[in-house]
Order: sequence, then C-alpha cells, then structure tokens
Amino acid sequence: MKSLRLIGALGAASLLAGSMGATTALADAKSFYKSKRITVYIGYAAGGGYDRYGRTLARHMGKHMPGNPRMVAKNKTGAGSIVLANALYNTFPKDGSAIGIVGRGIAMEPLFGRKGPKFDATKFNWIGSLNNEVSTCVTWHKTGIKTIQDAMKKEVILATTAQGSDGVDFAIAANNILGTKFKLITGYPGGSTLTVAMERGESHGRCGWSWSSVKTTRPDWVRDKKINILVQMALRSHSELPGVPLVMDLAKTDRDRKTLRLIFARQTMGRPFLAPPGVPADRVKALRDGFNAMVKDATFLKEANKIKMEVQPVTGQEIEALIKDVYASPKDIVEAAAAATSRLTKTTVEKKVFPWLKVSGKVTKTKRGGRRISFKLTDGSKAKVKVSGSKTKVKVNGAKAKRKAIKKGMTCKIVYKGSGTRAKSLDCK
Repeated sequence: MKSLRLIGALGAASLLAGSMGATTALADAKSFYKSKRITVYIGYAAGGGYDRYGRTLARHMGKHMPGNPRMVAKNKTGAGSIVLANALYNTFPKDGSAIGIVGRGIAMEPLFGRKGPKFDATKFNWIGSLNNEVSTCVTWHKTGIKTIQDAMKKEVILATTAQGSDGVDFAIAANNILGTKFKLITGYPGGSTLTVAMERGESHGRCGWSWSSVKTTRPDWVRDKKINILVQMALRSHSELPGVPLVMDLAKTDRDRKTLRLIFARQTMGRPFLAPPGVPADRVKALRDGFNAMVKDATFLKEANKIKMEVQPVTGQEIEALIKDVYASPKDIVEAAAAATSRLTKTTVEKKVFPWLKVSGKVTKTKRGGRRISFKLTDGSKAKVKVSGSKTKVKVNGAKAKRKAIKKGMTCKIVYKGSGTRAKSLDCK
C-alpha cells in the first residue's frame, strides 16, 4: 500500500513537471515570437498557386501563434524551388523566423539521387500542407490534343520550370511508363509564365498543374473550355473531375503501379510548408499548432473560399511520417521511380532563355509598399511585376527612388522578363 502511494506521488510529480515544462516551453516560444517577424519564403514566382497559398498563410497564421508574430511573404525562386529548399536547410536562420513553401516533389529529389538538392528531407521540420493535391496535364483548346490517348500518338510541347517540379517529373514519368510523347521546354520562372506560354502558342500545355490552382487562377478557362484535361496525376481521383482518367488506372503492370504510387505519394503533401532543421522544439510546436489552428479558423476558411483556394490540410506530423515511409521504400522500386522521372531516352528537353523585355505601361495598382505593381501596357495587355528593394533599380521623375514612391496613375518604362517576374528596373513619371 505504501509503495502504491509512493508510485502515485511520483506519477503526480511527473505530470506536474511535464505540465510545468510545457508551460515553460510555451512561454519561451511566446517571448521569442512576440519580438520576431516570420518570413514566409515562396519557392515560385508571384501569381501562381504556391504563391497564393504562401501569401494566404502569411496573412492568417501569426494570430494563432504564441506572441502573434507578424508574417511577411517573400518570393525566392529558382530550380523549381530547390534554391529555396537549399537555403532553408543551409543558410537561413534556424531559430524559427524563416519558413517556406516548396514544391511538393522537392522532398523526393535526394531519394531519387538528383543533382542540385543539398539537404536531407527527413531532417526538415515539416509544418503542414494546405492541400492534398490532384495534379493534371492540360492542353490548350486549339491544339487538337484532347485526351491522354492523343498525347500517346503525337508530340505535345509542354512549358515547364525546372528539375524537381511536377511539370518535369510527371511528364517524363508519363513518357517512360505510359508511352506519351511530351516534349519539355524548361526555364520558365513560375506558374503564371506557363499559362501565358499556352495563350501565346509557345507550348501546347502544361503538366503537373494542380487542379486547385487551375480552378483558382483560371476559372474562366475551365468555364469556357479553353483547356482540355488529359489525366489526373495523384493516388486518388478528384470528385470535380469525373470522366478524366486517373494515372494509377493507366498502369500496365503491377510494378508500374508500385512505381507510380511512389512518384505520386508527394501529392499528399500538395502545398507543404517547412522550417529548417535545428529549430528549437518549442518553436516547431508553436508553428505546427499555429498551422493546425489556422486551418480551422472561420476567417481563414472564408478567405480561402472567396478566392477559391482548395483547403484539405495535412499536419506536419503526417508529412514527417509520409517522408519516412517513402524513404523506407524497397530499393528496386525507388530505383524504378528515379529512372522513370529522370531517364530522357523518350523525352526531348529544351531550355528557354528569357530575354529582358522593355515595355511601357500605366500603374493600375500597388501592393505592400510597392513590392507588387500592376500595369496596363501600351498595347492594352496587363502585367504584374515584383519590385525588389535591393535588386530592382527604381527611378521616379528621373531621380533614384524607393519602390514605395511608385504610385497608381504613374507611367513607367519597365525592364523585366514577363508578367509575374522581378523587374530589373522601373523608370516612372
């Protein structure tokens, strides 16, 4: 009896200590975040799906964290978001003040033995994903390529970003496993430039385009049937795409099916947010708890619904478990998946080099102190540019100026590489 009382006392003491530890950790995280700004880095150009998810999270998550830190979104593009993943792992602060959203396939790059990644995906602190994605391959309505079977008979030119992106990996895998005839033009900086390429006739379409992004950024294309949806690329079909074949159902052998399953496991973490390794555990918990609370918040969900941003959240713990499971896959299936997404014997790849464009236009809107500026160009078209405080040269009335000096109604000479990209210079009056 005495020993039972002792055990009970020890248990109570242990619970009290644990409670005190949790309270201390919460206080530490609150103290840190109360005086810190969190930068939410986005691995793709402005205007695309990842950019939309990243900026929406930055507007809402801070109020659900201890200390209610201010969050600021910032684009850091390159190599299909590998540049951002490398920076988060190696050079960005590991104190919880820097997080990011990267391509859903980036975590698989080291597993498949790709060059470029300088990180161990299992060591990132995964915060959560705002969607469990279904990607698509689409073609422009004027191409005459209406089905996946058409793409197996004739060459289909796809605009893409870079290695590791869905647009590249999924198209190569389709060529190697399904027998499609996709030709890739790489080098586009982000989603907004891929859609422009379709409109201009530079490409027939794009692959790995998330359905959530299609219906959000180009709802009129869906409504007016401007695009043909060839295939769904995920482990499960989307309820809004009846009649569009699922890639898993096109597998010809059981081995192909297992290979496709490993390739498309990334879709579960469709819009993944992560923090560097080494962030203190209490701050990781604060980030994860803030994410989990945000996705249930009525204000956040109202905005997501308003901008037609699909939200099917996946927790950081679930992503962490998924990545560990994927990295434990049988060696022969990993090798098959790696080969299927990189072997170019059945795929032609060309790299597009974007020249600097010189245009003139009138400012129609400025956002975030001049960091984002919209124009109506002299030819009647519209464009958006990012304005860097350190990399964009700004002049107003002939004199060097800050980006915040650019106002609606000004006429500017713009040097850039296309709508949604960072401007090299702005000369405004």
